[in-house]
Amino acid sequence: MGSTRPAVRKAAQPAGANRRGAVVAALMLAMALAALDSTIVSTAVPQIVGDLGGFSVFSWLFSGYLLAVTVTLPVYGKLSDTFGRKPVLVAGAVVFLIGSLLCALAWNMGALIAFRVVQGLGGGALQGTVQTLAADLYPLKDRPKIQAKLSTVWAVSAVAGPGLGGVLAAYADWRWIFLINLPIGAVALWLIVRHLHEPARETDGTRARVDWAGALAVFACGGVLLTALVQGGVAWPWLSPHSLVFFGTGLVLLAAVVVIERRAAEPIIPGWVWRRRTIAAVNLALGALGLLMVAPTVFLPTYAQSVLGLAPVAAGFVLSVWTLSWPVSAALSQHVYRRIGFRNTAMLGIGTAALILFAFPFLPYPGQAWQPALLMLLLGAALGLFQLPLIVGVQSTVGWAERGTATASVLFCRQTGQTVGAAVFGAVANGVLAARLGGASDLDSVTRALDSGTADESVRRAIADAVHAVYLGAAGAAALAFLVLLVLAPRKFPVLTD
Repeated sequence: MGSTRPAVRKAAQPAGANRRGAVVAALMLAMALAALDSTIVSTAVPQIVGDLGGFSVFSWLFSGYLLAVTVTLPVYGKLSDTFGRKPVLVAGAVVFLIGSLLCALAWNMGALIAFRVVQGLGGGALQGTVQTLAADLYPLKDRPKIQAKLSTVWAVSAVAGPGLGGVLAAYADWRWIFLINLPIGAVALWLIVRHLHEPARETDGTRARVDWAGALAVFACGGVLLTALVQGGVAWPWLSPHSLVFFGTGLVLLAAVVVIERRAAEPIIPGWVWRRRTIAAVNLALGALGLLMVAPTVFLPTYAQSVLGLAPVAAGFVLSVWTLSWPVSAALSQHVYRRIGFRNTAMLGIGTAALILFAFPFLPYPGQAWQPALLMLLLGAALGLFQLPLIVGVQSTVGWAERGTATASVLFCRQTGQTVGAAVFGAVANGVLAARLGGASDLDSVTRALDSGTADESVRRAIADAVHAVYLGAAGAAALAFLVLLVLAPRKFPVLTD
């Protein structure tokens, strides 16, 4: 795709430790807004549906937000490389807070879904720009510290979000799950505006050009294809006219993206993202990470409730234990990759994760809750050893003017992997259920039968078999990531001098 000559700029350097500490606090607050978003909403769905109606489409509260975040990541990455991190982060936070306020004022489910999309348009800027600024603020040897802090934000949000959402919905009003974003976001904005000062760009005097046609094409293409993946097999069959139209339109738009980006002087998705072995390998590996994460995050709670007979709170704990080991492992990974390198550390982590995922189907039936909880604890430790070295490694191979684009491409691939994984593994689970129960079925309807007490032992075993098949698929995705790193990634990442 088109070649670029990005403007040169030194990394953001807040003057003094106190000022940098304030900026880090702002980044953690901004990341908390994005991290809390889905988990805090999930437990309030019954109250939202009871107030606004729209049960048949409520899943779009999550899908709409996810689509908006995913398709805007590469756009915000390029904009932050062109105009700086601060204006992009401030604009994204403002859009997110406006979306939050509008969500709190929603009068029906259609309006709430639309305003969730507005939130997602700001959420894409928060996720990508915060990760990029984390690399700008610290040299390579100190980056694991800030990344570990951001990982801790995600971990705390995963544990606290559902409980906070339930408390607000039960004792206040579901609208407060959106209003609570306003004071948190206001503090983050104030800290960023006051304390983050980026050096002036060194330019050749020409005006920065933005590839708006490419941005629109990327947004449209990503939105159509991700909608096809999210809705396929749920709202309509995979081979239905709806699916064919969406996938066909998406492929046409994909061709348009390639044509537009090849001709653009400053493309949104520059060709070097895929021409450089390091970045291409990490993109593919983290896409596989997004794929395998669907197994525990989507299917383990159902397994814990349906097969192990746990209450929803206890089932959530079985899943949440991996958020305890993930940030700890990520923080300690620097001691490993400084000895054996980024690639080998990531391969060690994902190889271990593949073995853990492969072991899940061999758990005894029905088993005890501590058994899958122990596997999740080990899985979090393995994935912390895998993801952080790759993100830090990629960010360390590019200069300031390319770091936003490189970081956004990594996050985009991981988000896309999760969307693909939800579609693929959902089809796998439904297929196993249909085969075991002798007819067409789906995981949601079977779970409702279990909740109502009308399901028998054969249904429980069918759910166990379906989740086992998903975990085997996740193990395959982990093995694929291992092979990608082994074959494509250089043995030593071409790290630039800080």
